Amino acid sequence: MTLGFSTAAANTHLDNTGTTYPWVKLHVGDPGANGTANAATETTRKQASWASAASASKATNADLVWTGVSGSEDFTHFSLWTASTAGSFGGSGAITANAVTSGDTFTIPSGQLTLTVPVAA
Repeated sequence: MTLGFSTAAANTHLDNTGTTYPWVKLHVGDPGANGTANAATETTRKQASWASAASASKATNADLVWTGVSGSEDFTHFSLWTASTAGSFGGSGAITANAVTSGDTFTIPSGQLTLTVPVAA
């Protein structure tokens, strides 16, 4: 049995997600079902700029930069939000990152934060 979205539907979903939930928050573990678990000490959300979805994938098209992070920790996950503070949770995912020390600059380079949707094959 084939499961998943058509590529066109996946691209539409991803483009809508990027538009509706552009704010990225960092976490030090799984954000959980509400996006509120394991929040990083660094609480600033950054607004992502996204390229158009293609082939059921969507990637940022500009660096996401946190300057002078608030704590020393390992960022392992992210969550997506409708606003820079408060707002509605839209989803989450894992990131690969090095440990940061308080005061460091942390960057997710352009194209390195991606969203994907399974497609029927």
